Amino acid sequence: MTSIETLSIHGGRTPDPTTGAIVPPICQSTTYAQRGLDGDAVHTYSRASNPTVSVLEDALGALEEAPPAVCFGTGMAAITTLLLSESNAGDHGILSDVLYGGSVRLVREVLARFGVDATFVDTSDPAAVEQAVRPTTRWIFIETPANPTLKLTDVEAIARIASRAGVPLFVDNTFLTPVILRPLDLGGTVSVYSTTKYIDGHNATVGGALVSRDEALLERLQRVRKTVGSIQSPQNAWLTLQGLKTLPLRLKTQCENAAVIARWLEAHPEVARVAYPGLESFPQYALAAKQHTGRPRGAEAALHGALIAFTLRGGLAAVRAALRDCEWITLAENLGSVESLATHPVTMTHGDVPREQRERAGIDDGLVRLSVGLENPADLIADLDRALERAAAVREGGRRESLAIS
Repeated sequence: MTSIETLSIHGGRTPDPTTGAIVPPICQSTTYAQRGLDGDAVHTYSRASNPTVSVLEDALGALEEAPPAVCFGTGMAAITTLLLSESNAGDHGILSDVLYGGSVRLVREVLARFGVDATFVDTSDPAAVEQAVRPTTRWIFIETPANPTLKLTDVEAIARIASRAGVPLFVDNTFLTPVILRPLDLGGTVSVYSTTKYIDGHNATVGGALVSRDEALLERLQRVRKTVGSIQSPQNAWLTLQGLKTLPLRLKTQCENAAVIARWLEAHPEVARVAYPGLESFPQYALAAKQHTGRPRGAEAALHGALIAFTLRGGLAAVRAALRDCEWITLAENLGSVESLATHPVTMTHGDVPREQRERAGIDDGLVRLSVGLENPADLIADLDRALERAAAVREGGRRESLAIS
């Protein structure tokens, strides 16, 4: 089997047949001349397909031993097209209870208007998923690790339930990529990606992709994408291809940095809880060890992602103080880049999720999602140490004020 490092550079790509260019050219054209009326042209109009986008699709498919992927303008465009393609009025879907806020908004505010029902389930509990299946269930959508709590779902276990129900399993694999988790090998039907994140890795593009070995499903997705006009742009596809080449090496270092920082956070008195699948204290540590089999060249152990979720004892006020004026960690609503980014889910990525749903999922006011980049971990720890000193000062000030009032 060809290594992930080699596939990330060469998979699905050959030198340009016209010029011999190793880096594929950007085909910034909407329109393509047709040789006749037989309809056998490869490309006709860039809303349907584009040569540069096709190279990215070939490359992403090759990473998972699948046909070419279907690429989109954003990750949410990919998810929207997938659920539109596979849903009719009266259908029912099952989703992870902890899920990116945009996915929750899509289901609650858009699909529900057209008669598509959905149940949010603790997909870490296979029995709960099995119990949620109805005669009208048409798909199961899971996110593992979940955004932002990093709760895991056993892909193989849920794939067996989906198979018994005769429905596809969609797996949002944005956080781990095929470098660490291979959903299609575990029984998943579609691997879902926001390529904006680790696959691009440089805060330069937005994009999405769907990878599957089901060719009939891929054809349906292409037709819906053509109809709604949600294809990736050639410029963004070209930039994403450049980021893809270094994905395994970037992710390996980011994961190793994250493991160091997670252990440091776990010992800090201002931190109430740390969630990171590579920590022995993580409730699903055994599942992580089994499921996260990716080990790029030079990695001493399986990798568990570069995201950390941690909760500050001082709640929202402490988070405000901690994330203000960091030197190396940027407060931003993204993840997966070479720069370290901190996000406050309650006010940012999950602000549209109803409070009761957030609280049931463990997304509280003190929760911070940290996307660890390629900086030296010692510098990031020093930055976090200063941030947590600010959080401690706020918490201590609040405690003194409370005592004075009482």
